[in-house]
Amino acid sequence: MIEIIPAILPKSFDDLEQHAALVHGIAKRVQIDVVDGKFARTTTWPYKDHASFEKIVDEEHGLPFWQDFDFEFDLMIENPHEKVKEFVRAGASHVVIHAHATGAVEALRYLAELRQGDDGGFSVTTGLALLPNMQPDVLESFDTLFDYVQVMGIDHEGKQGEPFDAHAVALVERLHRRYPELTIQVDGSVNMETAPALVRAGATELIVGSAIFGADNPAEAYKALYTLVNGS
Repeated sequence: MIEIIPAILPKSFDDLEQHAALVHGIAKRVQIDVVDGKFARTTTWPYKDHASFEKIVDEEHGLPFWQDFDFEFDLMIENPHEKVKEFVRAGASHVVIHAHATGAVEALRYLAELRQGDDGGFSVTTGLALLPNMQPDVLESFDTLFDYVQVMGIDHEGKQGEPFDAHAVALVERLHRRYPELTIQVDGSVNMETAPALVRAGATELIVGSAIFGADNPAEAYKALYTLVNGS
Protein backbone atom coordinates (compact mmCIF):
# COMPACT_ATOMS: atom_id res chain seq x y z
CA MET A 1 0.00 0.00 0.00
CA ILE A 2 1.49 3.33 -1.09
CA GLU A 3 0.74 6.16 1.33
CA ILE A 4 -0.01 9.64 0.02
CA ILE A 5 0.94 12.35 2.52
CA PRO A 6 -0.15 15.94 1.77
CA ALA A 7 2.55 18.54 2.42
CA ILE A 8 1.69 21.99 3.73
CA LEU A 9 4.10 24.92 3.41
CA PRO A 10 2.30 27.25 5.82
CA LYS A 11 2.62 31.02 5.76
CA SER A 12 0.84 31.30 9.12
CA PHE A 13 -1.17 29.24 11.58
CA ASP A 14 -4.37 30.27 9.80
CA ASP A 15 -2.87 29.14 6.51
CA LEU A 16 -1.92 25.81 8.08
CA GLU A 17 -5.47 25.39 9.38
CA GLN A 18 -7.03 26.23 6.01
CA HIS A 19 -4.86 23.74 4.13
CA ALA A 20 -5.38 21.01 6.72
CA ALA A 21 -9.13 21.45 6.38
CA LEU A 22 -8.91 20.65 2.66
CA VAL A 23 -7.65 17.11 3.36
CA HIS A 24 -9.34 16.54 6.72
CA GLY A 25 -11.19 13.25 6.68
CA ILE A 26 -9.20 12.07 3.65
CA ALA A 27 -5.55 11.87 4.66
CA LYS A 28 -4.40 10.28 7.90
CA ARG A 29 -1.02 12.00 7.95
CA VAL A 30 0.14 15.42 6.82
CA GLN A 31 3.60 16.86 6.54
CA ILE A 32 4.23 20.40 7.77
CA ASP A 33 7.23 21.95 6.03
CA VAL A 34 9.17 24.14 8.43
CA VAL A 35 11.73 26.51 6.90
CA ASP A 36 13.68 29.04 8.94
CA GLY A 37 14.86 31.30 6.09
CA LYS A 38 18.49 30.29 6.70
CA PHE A 39 18.68 26.60 5.76
CA ALA A 40 16.60 27.50 2.68
CA ARG A 41 15.48 30.87 1.34
CA THR A 42 11.80 30.46 2.16
CA THR A 43 10.48 31.33 5.61
CA THR A 44 7.38 29.56 6.91
CA TRP A 45 5.31 29.21 10.04
CA PRO A 46 6.28 29.10 12.88
CA TYR A 47 9.25 31.33 12.01
CA LYS A 48 6.80 33.91 10.67
CA ASP A 49 4.48 33.61 13.68
CA HIS A 50 6.25 32.14 16.67
CA ALA A 51 3.64 33.28 19.19
CA SER A 52 1.02 30.84 17.89
CA PHE A 53 3.58 28.04 17.94
CA GLU A 54 4.55 28.77 21.54
CA LYS A 55 0.90 28.34 22.57
CA ILE A 56 0.90 24.90 20.96
CA VAL A 57 4.18 23.92 22.63
CA ASP A 58 2.78 25.09 25.98
CA GLU A 59 -0.43 23.12 25.31
CA GLU A 60 -2.58 26.26 25.34
CA HIS A 61 -3.67 25.45 21.80
CA GLY A 62 -3.53 22.44 19.47
CA LEU A 63 -2.50 21.79 15.91
CA PRO A 64 -5.45 21.89 13.47
CA PHE A 65 -7.59 18.75 13.75
CA TRP A 66 -4.98 17.25 16.06
CA GLN A 67 -7.33 14.40 17.02
CA ASP A 68 -7.50 13.15 13.41
CA PHE A 69 -4.05 13.69 11.90
CA ASP A 70 -0.61 12.26 12.44
CA PHE A 71 1.68 15.25 12.00
CA GLU A 72 5.08 15.01 10.36
CA PHE A 73 7.37 18.02 10.71
CA ASP A 74 9.97 18.33 7.97
CA LEU A 75 12.61 20.50 9.64
CA MET A 76 14.46 22.48 6.99
CA ILE A 77 16.24 24.53 9.62
CA GLU A 78 19.75 25.21 10.81
CA ASN A 79 20.85 23.44 14.00
CA PRO A 80 17.73 21.25 14.30
CA HIS A 81 19.13 19.73 17.52
CA GLU A 82 18.42 23.06 19.24
CA LYS A 83 14.73 23.18 18.20
CA VAL A 84 13.54 19.61 17.69
CA LYS A 85 12.24 19.27 21.26
CA GLU A 86 9.73 22.09 20.62
CA PHE A 87 8.29 20.31 17.59
CA VAL A 88 7.94 17.07 19.54
CA ARG A 89 6.07 18.90 22.28
CA ALA A 90 3.90 20.56 19.63
CA GLY A 91 2.52 17.17 18.67
CA ALA A 92 4.81 15.60 16.07
CA SER A 93 4.40 11.88 15.47
CA HIS A 94 7.08 12.00 12.75
CA VAL A 95 10.09 14.31 12.39
CA VAL A 96 12.34 14.57 9.34
CA ILE A 97 15.91 15.78 9.79
CA HIS A 98 18.03 16.71 6.76
CA ALA A 99 21.32 14.88 6.53
CA HIS A 100 23.34 17.93 5.51
CA ALA A 101 22.03 20.16 8.32
CA THR A 102 24.49 21.11 11.04
CA GLY A 103 23.50 19.19 14.17
CA ALA A 104 21.59 16.48 12.28
CA VAL A 105 23.20 13.61 14.19
CA GLU A 106 22.58 15.31 17.54
CA ALA A 107 18.92 15.92 16.65
CA LEU A 108 18.42 12.26 15.73
CA ARG A 109 20.17 11.12 18.90
CA TYR A 110 17.79 13.22 20.97
CA LEU A 111 14.80 11.71 19.18
CA ALA A 112 16.22 8.22 19.75
CA GLU A 113 16.41 8.91 23.49
CA LEU A 114 12.67 9.50 23.53
CA ARG A 115 12.16 5.84 22.72
CA GLN A 116 13.59 4.98 26.12
CA GLY A 117 10.84 6.98 27.79
CA ASP A 118 13.00 10.00 28.55
CA ASP A 119 11.48 13.47 28.63
CA GLY A 120 7.98 12.33 29.40
CA GLY A 121 7.86 9.24 27.22
CA PHE A 122 7.28 10.88 23.83
CA SER A 123 7.47 8.44 20.93
CA VAL A 124 8.40 9.87 17.55
CA THR A 125 9.23 8.15 14.27
CA THR A 126 12.26 9.72 12.63
CA GLY A 127 13.17 10.27 9.00
CA LEU A 128 16.48 11.24 7.40
CA ALA A 129 16.23 13.43 4.29
CA LEU A 130 18.72 13.06 1.44
CA LEU A 131 19.21 15.34 -1.55
CA PRO A 132 18.70 13.64 -4.93
CA ASN A 133 22.42 13.76 -5.78
CA MET A 134 23.52 12.03 -2.56
CA GLN A 135 24.59 8.40 -2.32
CA PRO A 136 23.29 5.58 -0.05
CA ASP A 137 26.65 5.63 1.75
CA VAL A 138 25.48 8.78 3.55
CA LEU A 139 23.31 6.58 5.78
CA GLU A 140 26.38 5.00 7.37
CA SER A 141 27.14 8.25 9.22
CA PHE A 142 23.77 8.04 10.97
CA ASP A 143 23.99 4.39 12.04
CA THR A 144 20.56 3.28 13.36
CA LEU A 145 19.29 6.73 14.35
CA PHE A 146 16.45 6.87 11.79
CA ASP A 147 13.38 4.81 10.89
CA TYR A 148 12.95 5.81 7.27
CA VAL A 149 14.57 7.86 4.52
CA GLN A 150 13.06 10.81 2.69
CA VAL A 151 14.52 11.34 -0.77
CA MET A 152 14.11 14.87 -2.03
CA GLY A 153 12.73 15.04 -5.55
CA ILE A 154 13.97 18.61 -6.04
CA ASP A 155 17.31 20.39 -5.72
CA HIS A 156 16.11 23.39 -3.74
CA GLU A 157 14.32 22.60 -0.49
CA GLY A 158 11.61 24.76 1.01
CA LYS A 159 9.61 25.44 -2.14
CA GLN A 160 6.66 23.78 -3.82
CA GLY A 161 6.21 23.51 -7.57
CA GLU A 162 9.94 23.07 -8.26
CA PRO A 163 11.02 20.95 -11.28
CA PHE A 164 11.61 17.25 -10.66
CA ASP A 165 15.19 15.98 -10.42
CA ALA A 166 15.40 12.56 -12.09
CA HIS A 167 18.36 11.68 -9.87
CA ALA A 168 15.75 11.00 -7.18
CA VAL A 169 14.50 7.92 -9.02
CA ALA A 170 18.02 6.50 -9.24
CA LEU A 171 18.66 7.18 -5.56
CA VAL A 172 15.42 5.44 -4.57
CA GLU A 173 16.43 2.45 -6.69
CA ARG A 174 19.87 2.23 -5.09
CA LEU A 175 18.48 2.60 -1.56
CA HIS A 176 15.82 -0.04 -2.18
CA ARG A 177 18.35 -2.44 -3.67
CA ARG A 178 20.76 -2.05 -0.75
CA TYR A 179 18.13 -1.86 2.01
CA PRO A 180 15.05 -3.74 0.74
CA GLU A 181 13.19 -3.39 4.07
CA LEU A 182 13.81 0.35 4.39
CA THR A 183 10.79 2.64 4.17
CA ILE A 184 11.51 5.24 1.49
CA GLN A 185 9.38 8.33 0.99
CA VAL A 186 9.88 10.97 -1.66
CA ASP A 187 9.21 14.68 -1.22
CA GLY A 188 9.30 17.26 -3.96
CA SER A 189 7.58 17.47 -7.36
CA VAL A 190 5.57 14.30 -6.76
CA ASN A 191 2.60 14.28 -9.10
CA MET A 192 0.63 12.12 -11.55
CA GLU A 193 3.59 12.08 -13.96
CA THR A 194 6.45 11.33 -11.54
CA ALA A 195 4.73 9.10 -8.97
CA PRO A 196 4.61 5.84 -10.99
CA ALA A 197 8.38 5.81 -11.64
CA LEU A 198 9.10 6.51 -7.98
CA VAL A 199 6.86 3.65 -6.86
CA ARG A 200 8.48 1.28 -9.36
CA ALA A 201 11.87 2.31 -7.99
CA GLY A 202 10.84 1.34 -4.44
CA ALA A 203 9.15 4.33 -2.81
CA THR A 204 6.26 3.45 -0.50
CA GLU A 205 5.35 6.93 0.77
CA LEU A 206 4.81 9.99 -1.40
CA ILE A 207 4.82 13.52 -0.02
CA VAL A 208 2.61 15.69 -2.23
CA GLY A 209 2.26 19.46 -2.06
CA SER A 210 1.25 21.52 -5.08
CA ALA A 211 -0.24 18.56 -6.98
CA ILE A 212 -2.89 18.41 -4.24
CA PHE A 213 -3.23 21.94 -2.91
CA GLY A 214 -2.75 23.58 -6.31
CA ALA A 215 -5.64 21.57 -7.76
CA ASP A 216 -9.16 22.95 -8.14
CA ASN A 217 -10.39 20.10 -5.93
CA PRO A 218 -7.65 18.95 -3.51
CA ALA A 219 -9.70 16.01 -2.24
CA GLU A 220 -10.22 14.66 -5.76
CA ALA A 221 -6.55 15.23 -6.59
CA TYR A 222 -5.55 13.21 -3.54
CA LYS A 223 -7.91 10.37 -4.48
CA ALA A 224 -6.73 10.34 -8.11
CA LEU A 225 -3.08 10.06 -7.09
CA TYR A 226 -3.90 7.37 -4.53
CA THR A 227 -5.77 5.37 -7.14
CA LEU A 228 -2.96 5.79 -9.66
CA VAL A 229 -0.29 4.27 -7.40
CA ASN A 230 -2.45 1.72 -5.59
CA GLY A 231 -4.71 0.61 -8.39
CA SER A 232 -7.96 1.13 -6.48
